[in-house]
Amino acid sequence: MSESRDPNQQGPEGPNPWIRSLMIWGGVFLALVMMISMFGGAGQSAGTEIGYSAFRSQVEQGLVKDVAIAPDRITGTLKNGEPFTTTPVATDTRLTELLDENGVDYSGTAPERMNIWLAILVQSLPFILILGIAFFALRQVQKGGGAGGAMGFGKSKAKMLTEKQGRVTFDDVAGIDEAREELEEIVEFLRDPSRFSKLGGQIPKGALLVGSPGTGKTLLARAIAGEAGVPFFTISGSDFVEMFVGVGASRVRDMFEQAKKNAPCIVFIDEIDAVGRSRGHGLGNSNDEREQTLNQLLVEMDGFEANEGIIIIAATNRPDVLDPALLRPGRFDRQVVVPIPDIDGREKILGVHMKKVPLAPDVNPRTIARGTPGFSGADLANLVNEAALLAARRNKRLVAMQEFEDAKDKVMMGTERRSMVMTDDEKKMTAYHEAGHALVGMNEDASDPIHKATIIPRGRALGMVMRLPERDNYSYHRDKMHADLAVAMGGRVAEELIFGHSKVSSGASSDIQYATKLARNMVTKWGMSEKLGPLQYEEQNEGYLGMGQSMRTMGSDETNKLIDSEIKSLVEGAHARATQILTTQEDKLHLLAQALLEYETLTGDEIKQLLDDGKIDRPSEPQKPVLRPVAGSAIPKAGRKFGGPKGDEAPLGA
Repeated sequence: MSESRDPNQQGPEGPNPWIRSLMIWGGVFLALVMMISMFGGAGQSAGTEIGYSAFRSQVEQGLVKDVAIAPDRITGTLKNGEPFTTTPVATDTRLTELLDENGVDYSGTAPERMNIWLAILVQSLPFILILGIAFFALRQVQKGGGAGGAMGFGKSKAKMLTEKQGRVTFDDVAGIDEAREELEEIVEFLRDPSRFSKLGGQIPKGALLVGSPGTGKTLLARAIAGEAGVPFFTISGSDFVEMFVGVGASRVRDMFEQAKKNAPCIVFIDEIDAVGRSRGHGLGNSNDEREQTLNQLLVEMDGFEANEGIIIIAATNRPDVLDPALLRPGRFDRQVVVPIPDIDGREKILGVHMKKVPLAPDVNPRTIARGTPGFSGADLANLVNEAALLAARRNKRLVAMQEFEDAKDKVMMGTERRSMVMTDDEKKMTAYHEAGHALVGMNEDASDPIHKATIIPRGRALGMVMRLPERDNYSYHRDKMHADLAVAMGGRVAEELIFGHSKVSSGASSDIQYATKLARNMVTKWGMSEKLGPLQYEEQNEGYLGMGQSMRTMGSDETNKLIDSEIKSLVEGAHARATQILTTQEDKLHLLAQALLEYETLTGDEIKQLLDDGKIDRPSEPQKPVLRPVAGSAIPKAGRKFGGPKGDEAPLGA
């Protein structure tokens, strides 16, 4: 067992540098103090200071035994042995005669030249100490700070990954097979370049990973680091830019110098859009610090000096704002799209994350993958983690399917707010509102199947109906859009039928917002208006400082009026469609609303069973009659939100 030792104690390599420097400066200070005391004592004789006139008087009285005359001082001894000192007067030329007449033994002394240097030393000592301390502190900051020291602003902050624990490989990357194959080829090129070079192929200089947040771009880069077996430098795009001008370009140069020393190697720049935005957007000066950094990066990637063996991999979720010179072949030879995983990819990703969780036998990753359309890899990892936390909260040893279902509802719809107090009238209004959504959805063939309906407040909503597609959708048809519009209007129509037009609530605000946006896109972007034809009237532009702006690109005032008229026609048509369905099936509307009041949450299968058989089979709960007349009205604030994938074409969740 090795003994613990104070790091300040002397070891084989000598004392601590701080202690050694402190000892040196302490010794210098003590030496100066000793010199001052020595020379100060030598330059002055002990004795009583007397005036010159008193000195002459004592000489005339015969009281002085001997004196030593210097240019600026006269010292001597009285006959009684008492020493004295006085300051001479330069105009007194008869002093020696006076001493001879009174028999005083006198002698001359040489000027004390050391007093001049001593005075200079005493005066300059504080400045010497201040300069010494400042120099010492600066040296320590430079030595200990490295690239982050006082003089290390221009040093690169790139870190070389050398850790062996927590190593990520391509086996840990699932659901994005095409992107992984593109990068596996780069790794193979680094391992065996002759396999490709003998056919005339050259190693790619760069690869740009493009994808939505959470799709696994950084995970792919970590897998490359684990598989490549070559030095791997990682840095963020924001690490280049500092408050000092020229620092970013200096850090780029330093990073490539480090990479050249370790070639072949890989350099990974995360969030490259922080430094790679299109040039010419500087505020008042196009040659700003960020553009200097980008210019240096462009030169280093493909300039006059070749960087053989250095592969640049960058990641961004904003490829539209990158400078075109950065995207050309020779800099980023490949643009690898990392997409949102499909149902097979989600199942594989769940399998990777579920390896770390003890699962119950009833867990089916395929079922969970089907119920999570639009989820990214990060979303699925969060889903598994939430399920594990729920199981731990419930004191279970295994994570069952129920925990995954509850975690999915929590992620997609928000946390239940059972502590929220709602009046009976508010619950009734919310139940009929959600029943209207669900009933219209069940009668629209093009609508996605109902997953769950609830009147338990979740997140910012007092109730919601969640619909999930049976498969991944990559495009949406006109009939489905009309069905979504009708489902969106179902809640408002149910309130009008049951409580009257004067009692409708503000709970349909999110439904109206969704329906208006969907109808506007149908008219202005997707060419689904017969009167306006297949033309685009709006497009999304990147505004000032990257702020998105939607603007109309063509059309006169009459055209704009026609656009507004068509949008209104689509929404009102959906309202009429929902009114027809709920009017003809009002008894089922009462049945479904009462079931929601009774059970608070119904699954899609239970809703279908209720509408077909008039009852719900829940063996674990007491059966209660649910079909009974309802009267009364209320004005609650029953808000909802959407579920499923995000975006303009997301399935309705309310």
